[in-house]
Amino acid sequence: MYYALVDVDNAYVSCERAFRPDLNGKAVVVLSNNDGCVIAQSNEAKAMGIERGTPYFKLSELFPGKQIYAFSSNYELYADMTRRLMNIVSRDVPEFHRYSIDEGFCVFPDMTESDLKIWGEQLYERIWRGLGIPVSIGIGRTKTLAKVAGRFAKVYPGYHHCCIIYTEKQQKKALDMFPIEKVWGIGRRWAEALQLSQLKTAGDFAAQPESWVRARFNVIGQRTWKELNGQDCIPVDDMNLERTRKRSICVSRSFPHPIYQFEDIRTHVANDAARCAERLRQQHQVALRIGVFIDTGPYRGAHHSNGMFRMHTLLTPSASTRIIASTALRCLKSAFLQGYSYKRAGVLLMDVCPDSGVQTDFIDYRPDRYKKECRLDAAIDRINRINGSETVVLAARQYTAKDGKGKAVKFADAIRRNRKSPEYTTRWSDILEVD
Repeated sequence: MYYALVDVDNAYVSCERAFRPDLNGKAVVVLSNNDGCVIAQSNEAKAMGIERGTPYFKLSELFPGKQIYAFSSNYELYADMTRRLMNIVSRDVPEFHRYSIDEGFCVFPDMTESDLKIWGEQLYERIWRGLGIPVSIGIGRTKTLAKVAGRFAKVYPGYHHCCIIYTEKQQKKALDMFPIEKVWGIGRRWAEALQLSQLKTAGDFAAQPESWVRARFNVIGQRTWKELNGQDCIPVDDMNLERTRKRSICVSRSFPHPIYQFEDIRTHVANDAARCAERLRQQHQVALRIGVFIDTGPYRGAHHSNGMFRMHTLLTPSASTRIIASTALRCLKSAFLQGYSYKRAGVLLMDVCPDSGVQTDFIDYRPDRYKKECRLDAAIDRINRINGSETVVLAARQYTAKDGKGKAVKFADAIRRNRKSPEYTTRWSDILEVD
């Protein structure tokens, strides 16, 4: 059996370039909400030294005289374009599993190396002709080896967008060249520990005895070692759970301009809390501790504060939007200090666990109230899923419209996206006209 990872190259930038071919070969970046900082770069922008997280207003100062094309995040466009791409990928393969917005795994029975190469190159051409978006394809006996091959396909033009790790000789050569910190499943802390032990590459790690690995790593680390050695041991269901289920959830955002008033920050925090609660329910999880942080941001000079953080522990873990939002707002009220100009705020959920075995509190837990909260959230989630993500919201989540007149219908109408491209594929008025 073989796995083929199809990964979009610089996904957000590639979606923008699909409708702006004049930007090919030029430095392009995509910005976060409110045009705050860089969240995606073209290869040309990376070569210039532009890093993720660089504030947009700093670009002209850091790269004087350089032509940089910046776009506001256009998630409507990116979601639709990647959906179309994944439809092309899944059309003619025995089995397909989408892993993220820009990645998916194809599953094949045993095939010859030449047949796999032909399939990969033909798939690239179909996607390029159909959408104008470049992809990298990595193929290997395991999902982890496919990830390794995919990175080689992305970095080295000689592979013509498709790299295959087929033989043991190819596998050893690839792993000996692959940095340990880049291995799928090896986190930063593990990578640092391995490097201290003089294990610099994936090949160094894979060459260690299994007993050595069992003594030092948990199940995930042991599984990564087996995958690097050609043992297919990451079930698709486990892969999806590992991607989605987390021990903590954080939603934060930078403001388009400094905020001084509590009520203005309150709206942002209420929305962040609601999004955290929605993620919990999607993952079938609950949270025990809710925290809120606010700060002035790192670029306020003499007015910089160290930031404030407050946390509250629930008596009974919950995924209720109402409970999490109200708790977050209490934390915000405790953390907020008048007289500061705030640039950023966020909500952090900790002690996240599955909702199947909730440890209840004898005093706080009321089964009837718990069932009502669950039914209410389920009904709102269903309405928002059918009619749009912000059809029904808490009153505390309503933003002021950008013109300052009344309330914004949805979050997108309240944030700054001054450099947003048209929604070419999802809005009739934005359909591209060609002479």
